Formats: sequence, structure tokens, C-alpha cells
Amino acid sequence: MNNYLLEAPPTHVEPGLTLGDLSKIIRRRRRTVYSIFGAILLLAILYCIFATRRYMATGIVQLQKDTDSGLSMSDLQNNAAAGGGDDALAANINLETQSQILQSDTLALRVIEDLNLEKNRDFQPHFNPIGWVMGLFAPKGIADPPGASLENSPARRTRLLKIFAANLKAESVSGTRLIEIDFTNSDPKVAAAVVNHLIQALTDYAFQTRVNSTSEAATWLTGQLGDLRKQSEEEQEKLAALEKQTGIYSFGTDNQGREQVYSDVLDRLQQSTAALSVASQNRILKEAVYKAVESGNAELISELGGTSTADTAPAVTNALSLIQNLRLQQANIETEIASGEKHYGSAYPHMVELRASLDKVNQAISDEVSRVQARAKSDYEIAQKTENDSRAQYEANRQAADALKDKAIDYSILREEATQSRGLYEDLLRKLKEAGVLEGLKASDITVVDPGRVPAKPKKPNVPLYLLIAAFGGLVLGLAGALIAEAMDRRIQTVEQLDRLGVPLVAILPRYSKEKRALDGIQHVRTLNAPRSAYSEAMRGLRASLTPTRTTMEPPRVVVVTSASPGEGKSLTAKNLAVSTAQQGKRVLLIDADLRKPSDKKGLEFSGKDGLSLLLTEEEQVPHILTVDGVPNLSLLPSGPVPVNPSELLSSANMGKLISDLRTRFDLILIDTPPLLPVVDALILAELADSTLLVARQASTTQDSLKRAFHLLASRTPRSSIGVVLNGVTMNSDAYHSYFGEKTSHYYMENVHETL
Repeated sequence: MNNYLLEAPPTHVEPGLTLGDLSKIIRRRRRTVYSIFGAILLLAILYCIFATRRYMATGIVQLQKDTDSGLSMSDLQNNAAAGGGDDALAANINLETQSQILQSDTLALRVIEDLNLEKNRDFQPHFNPIGWVMGLFAPKGIADPPGASLENSPARRTRLLKIFAANLKAESVSGTRLIEIDFTNSDPKVAAAVVNHLIQALTDYAFQTRVNSTSEAATWLTGQLGDLRKQSEEEQEKLAALEKQTGIYSFGTDNQGREQVYSDVLDRLQQSTAALSVASQNRILKEAVYKAVESGNAELISELGGTSTADTAPAVTNALSLIQNLRLQQANIETEIASGEKHYGSAYPHMVELRASLDKVNQAISDEVSRVQARAKSDYEIAQKTENDSRAQYEANRQAADALKDKAIDYSILREEATQSRGLYEDLLRKLKEAGVLEGLKASDITVVDPGRVPAKPKKPNVPLYLLIAAFGGLVLGLAGALIAEAMDRRIQTVEQLDRLGVPLVAILPRYSKEKRALDGIQHVRTLNAPRSAYSEAMRGLRASLTPTRTTMEPPRVVVVTSASPGEGKSLTAKNLAVSTAQQGKRVLLIDADLRKPSDKKGLEFSGKDGLSLLLTEEEQVPHILTVDGVPNLSLLPSGPVPVNPSELLSSANMGKLISDLRTRFDLILIDTPPLLPVVDALILAELADSTLLVARQASTTQDSLKRAFHLLASRTPRSSIGVVLNGVTMNSDAYHSYFGEKTSHYYMENVHETL
């Protein structure tokens, strides 16, 4: 067969999705975008209408510096480190610590019980379908005992704490010493009450922690003070009795206030006595610290960092500061784990990393506590050894003084012991008061700036914000839905898809009228009733594609019109092409070769008892050709009665002889065949034809079916003799504009029946 059809454009592969491609996809899938956008926006509107109004109360507290209090430790300590509690790092650590305490379970349980929040609407159990489904697979814990308290009901306590934490927000205000506390509830009065109770609970907790932090050291110091006081009183009584007995007086004191006696032995005794006093005081302080840290309580040990009892050695002081910092890291990581598990679940990879970090911090705290214990024990042992050495030196000097056998020496010794014992007692008593052991001595460092007030309007739902988010999310999801629909849709939509399939496109036909009478017969086809319409012009383009580009080439005499599947417009295309070609003055024969469909369903012109099926079964081949009124040069050959063996008849020698005879009588023979994929009839007839038109319908024919149909034809006929006609293209589609160009409608005088 000769090549009569236009050359197919070279196939090419698009480099990727461009903005132009995206714009075309959105235009094609605008219904999908509008549907998703409208659905999400409608859901947001319904949510804003029916959602429970939630109110947020806010309170602000100020965390003052330690120096703001009249009896602060930093004011009383003579050897405090410069700026130790007032630098920015310490203030930030303190703020973060108090913020985490506000969000602790201890304060939450106290507020829940005080306000009886378990009966509040927000804290009532609600059905959660996701939680119900997860509960079917998750192991069930032990049920709460009936009538048990909240503390002894783990499941009930956990549920209430989760709800409380989800509605609470406590964070420090950057660049200030303020902490903002927010709580959300459906009852505005309850929201304000929760904020105020939290502030009061934090104040009580801070004061109680400060008292408990030095209680263990205070207990030891109190016992030592009792012994010292008793010893001092006894020595004073002995000194008074010796003064009465001996009547000895001293020689006065020197410039440093030391007692002057008549012998240098007494001078050495005085010095050793003073050294013993200092060593005893140092040993008592070191022993107090050692007793405090011996418990291993990290919180108690960290609180010793701000008292004078811990101001014994730089190593211990630094270790206490490090424990404070590690405990802050521990609180921050625990908060982040709790927040992350609520949003992502415990199996989220980041949660695993956070738990590993928490284990490292806990181990670091444990190691540092052990090191502090070791350092405190070492300091205590050194102080005890120093005291023993001083006492041994004192005993040696005392024995030397006793050797003088002089009562004046006894008097001086007793006087010195009484003075040093009294001084040691007073000094330790001052230290005890500075440590804050006397309850109520130090004022609270938390000041209420703004108490929680009843809010006037709800915080949620934020209608403008929710609608804006819904609009944005609907637009994004709509675009995503359009892209997904485009990716999953295998139907032919654009000319580019045909190019990628490698099939030659010879014509595009606009969508035909949906009027039923337009499908009844040739008298109502578009090329006859609306010759100036866009469809008629497109049909002339298809007619021109069958004309050879060079005069030396023979035009195709026999053209098969078929499609991959039913309902793609092949019969209507064949009718219009026949009329258009006949209008050109050529003799045209339209053969209905669909022997599988009754003739009475194909239009009035194709009805009748005679036709192709009878012609192929008879020996004498006298074609019963019909003419069409009003269409000169156009003849018809109906299919005739439905035979039992249509494929065998079409592949018989009679069919070949018939086509050869008709070639001499007509300029163009159009053969309307059944669909290509369901039956083999079209393939049989394609071998007898010069060219084949494969009709595909936009938004109906799939790429896979068109590709398979084309390959089936190419396996039996030359590829160059096959042309694809894209039918049913809407005039406002990208396929139409890319083929015919933009703004071409004014060239058509009859667009009444064209579907836009």
C-alpha cells in the first residue's frame, strides 16, 4: 500500500512538569480542585459553627532576684561569689525551672483536686474512635479500684493529667523575669480559677522546697549547737569558780585582742587553742555537708548550692552548680518527650533519641552525685584530720602549761576555752540562720503581676484563622488531588499524550451535538446541516489529510474507519467524512461493515434487508447500492442481516473481489468497521484498504487501549498508512487550542451546536 496520510510529528519526551503543564492540568481538573476546595472550606465552616467555644485565661508572675528579699542569703553571706545568682544564665535557668514546675504532675493533681475538675465538661470521658481502635490492640492495664482516690487510680489519674497538660501552657517571656501561664477551658470561670490556683501552688511549692533543701543539714547543725552551748556554759561556770578561788587577773590584751600571760607557753597555748577552734568549726561545716549529700538526693544536694553550708570548697560548689544545670536539662528533655509522645507517639525516632539523651543526663546526675559524695567525704576526712592534729598540738601545749603548776595558767586556759567555745557557738548559730532553717525567715521571690481573669470572648475557634487555613489547605489538597487524578487518569486528554505514545495524529474533531436526531442518519450530520461550523472545518482538515501532498501520488481509494473500543464516534466520523468528501464532487461510497449490529439501529439510510452480508454469501456479486437524497455523489452499502460468521465473510475471497470492483466505480470508499479490540473484523478489512483511520475519543479512550489498537494495526499494515483522529474534543480544552490555536472561534459562522 502507498503512503497517503500526513507524516506523523516526531515523538519526543517532555523534560519534566513545567508551570505551563501545571496550569493545563489545573484547567483540565478544575472540577476536582473546586470540589476538594469547597469540601474542606465547608467542613471548616461547619466546625466553626458547631465547635465548642473555648476560653483561655492568662496570668503573669515575676520571678524576683534573690537580692530583692530583705533577708536573702546573698546579702548575709560574707564569702559569696560575686554575681553568683544574678547573672543572666542563672536567671534563665531559674525561669525555665519554674516553668517546668508549673507543668509538673504534682501541681496539676493539686489543682485538679482543689477545683474538682474531674466533674468539668472538658475532663469528662469522650468517645474517641482512634483511641477505641488503638485500644483493641494495646494491652489493657489494671482497672482502677472502685471508690479509690485520684492518687490511687492510675488510669483515671493519667487521663486527667493528659487533659490538663493539653490545655496548659507555661513559658517564660524572653528578655524578662516573667512567666506567662495560659489555660484553656470551655468554662471561662474555670480557666481563670485554674491559672490562679497554679500561681498559688507554685508559690507554696517554692517556699516549701527552700525550707526542705537545708533541713537535713540544719538537723545536724542543731545537734552540734546544743553540745556547744552546754560545753560553753560549763566552761563559763568553771571560769567563774576559778576566778573566785584564785583571784588571778590577766595582764590585758595586745593589739590583736589576745590575752597576755606571764609565760610564752601560754602564748603557744593560745595559738593552738585558736587553731583548734578554727579546725573544729571547719570540721563541723564539712561534716554537715557530708551528712546532707550522703542521702544521694539530687534535688536536696542541688539546693545546697545557694547556702553557706555548701560554701566550703570550690570543687564541691562547682559540682553543686553542675548538678543544678543537669537537673534543668533533665526537666527540659522530659517535657519535650511528653509533648512529642502526645503528637507523634512513643515509637517516633526522635522520641527514641530523646529518651537516650534523658538516660545520659540521668547517668550524668548520678555520677556527679557520687563525685560530690566522694568530695564531701574527702573534705570531711581532711577537716577531721586537721582537727585531730590541732587537738594533739593543743594537748601538747596544755601539758607544757600544766607543767608550770601555776594556777594562773589554769585560769588562762579555762578563760581561752570558754571564749573560743562561746565564739564557735555564736558563729554556728549565725550560719544556721543564714541557711534559712528558721522557718518564715525568708520572703517568697514570686510576685503576681497579672492574676488569671475571666476572659470576655472565646479563644477557639478562631474563625478567620481557621477559614484561612482551610482555604489554603483546600487549595493545596485540591492541587494535589488534581495532580493525583491526572497521574491516575489513563484516558487521552491532550495532543502531547498522543505524541508520547508515538501515534500519528491527523485530525482533531470538536465534540459533536448531544441531540439525538443528529445521530439518526446522514440527513442530520454536521457537515451537511452546519457547513460553516467548527466541526465541519475540522472535518475538511481530515479530508485534506487524505489528499497526497504531491500530485504524482495516488490518493487512497479505500479507507477503513475504526476505533479501539465502542462509543468513540467512528461511525459518526465516517458519515461526516463521506458527506464532506462528496461535497467536494468526488464519488464516495460508505460501506457499513459492522456485521455484528442490526441495521435498524444504524439510521434510516442503513435499514433494509439487502446489504453486505447477503452480498458476500451469494455467488453473483451485484452490489445493492443506495443513494442519499440531497447529497449527490454519496452512495451507501448497508451491512444487511447479521450473519453467524461475520469474520469469515469479511476474510473471504468475495470481499476482496468486491473491494476491487468498487475501486473502479468510486473515488473514495469508506469502510465503517466494528471496534478493533473486541473483534478481529477491522484488522481483516485494514489489509484490504489503502489507509486506516483510528478514531479515539477525548476523556474516553485510554492510552493503553489506543496504543494496543495502533500496534495491532501496525502489525498487519504499514505504520505510515495509519492515522489517529482525536474525536469529541471540547473547544475550550488544551488539546483544541494546542492544535488549532487560541481565539479561532470567530472564523466559524455556525457554533450553535458545538459543545464548549
